Amino acid sequence: MRYLLLRLKRFCGFITGFIFFLSGIFKLLDPVGAGLVMEEYFNFLHVDFMAPAAKITGTLLALTETVLGAGLITGVWRRIIAPAAIAIQGFFTLVTLLLVIFNPQMDCGCFGEVIHLTHMETFVKNILMLVLLLTYYIPAKHLGKTRRRKYVSFSIVLTSVFLFTIYSWMHIPLTDFTDFKPAAALQAGNAFGTPQEDMYEAVFLYEKDGQQQAFTLGHLPDTTWTFVSTETRLKEGYDNSLVNLSFHDSMGRYQDSLATIGKVMVISLYDTDIKASQWARTAALINASEEQGFTPVTLFSGKMEDIPEELRRTAFHADRKTLLSLNRANGGATFFNDGFLIRKWSARSLPDRKELKELYEGDATETIIGHSSQSSLIFQSFLLYVFAVMLLL
Repeated sequence: MRYLLLRLKRFCGFITGFIFFLSGIFKLLDPVGAGLVMEEYFNFLHVDFMAPAAKITGTLLALTETVLGAGLITGVWRRIIAPAAIAIQGFFTLVTLLLVIFNPQMDCGCFGEVIHLTHMETFVKNILMLVLLLTYYIPAKHLGKTRRRKYVSFSIVLTSVFLFTIYSWMHIPLTDFTDFKPAAALQAGNAFGTPQEDMYEAVFLYEKDGQQQAFTLGHLPDTTWTFVSTETRLKEGYDNSLVNLSFHDSMGRYQDSLATIGKVMVISLYDTDIKASQWARTAALINASEEQGFTPVTLFSGKMEDIPEELRRTAFHADRKTLLSLNRANGGATFFNDGFLIRKWSARSLPDRKELKELYEGDATETIIGHSSQSSLIFQSFLLYVFAVMLLL
């Protein structure tokens, strides 16, 4: 009987550890996305002053989930790991209960961009995990002993996760789960024969009593509502299967079609407060792209005055969320071929003239398959490696 109880406890610990680990590692894959989720939670909880620390907070929280998950799977320090997991899971459950009650327009972000759940699905998942964790921990005297080699496997996994976190912090995600993933097709301009600017409408988000609601310009709410942000959305009747990359010139005219014709190199800046050296790298990429035959487009969020004068000829306005979705790196580059997204680069690894020439002359399909497959394989290999270490060592 005691043996069956130990098996049941270990099973509950493994299941919750598996979920904790994947939830954390998917967010560590994309620290910028984790930061965006934290911003939404800060807004929901009315602690907007913490927004500047959203990326760091999201990364630390994801790292905590991953470490707890590894601890539950390997079974190390059970009397410390289990109560800590119960405490954080209890906190998650309370927060998701508030989401169910107030139903704000936001994603729970439990698994980053990989898996999206409704508020009720998230709440039910958290309740089940809390029950499993309590089953695993209570009574604590029946937790059993940990094999010594598991401390070694836990240490190896912990080191690997830290290195993975550093890489993800410095580069764009190995695997892209946003709408702007390789092979995604952009929404073409002038759909249905209508002017391009008629494809979009400005939507104003307001908040009242913890709930957010979208309003159009002609139907704004009364003064009891608090303004949150403005977004540009595709109007009903257009193809939602295509990705909407909306940007406009200084006169307010939408120029989205520029990214759908020929070979286009898009440099995106959701924050123009960057060093002079990065502006120099941006200018060098624009010039090199033009020399090789690309059409360079610089998208930014902010004022035109924030852009160096020599770069303004390629500069267009776009909203911050669009740029964050397009490329997680501030100052990163994205290559489009006839409206299809081919490849992305972080600001730290922009393509040089030789690579640009190879891209221009090469086959776009081969580029998509080669690079995206390689990156996905690296991430999948990492997951297999850490799980093999935790389970087999």
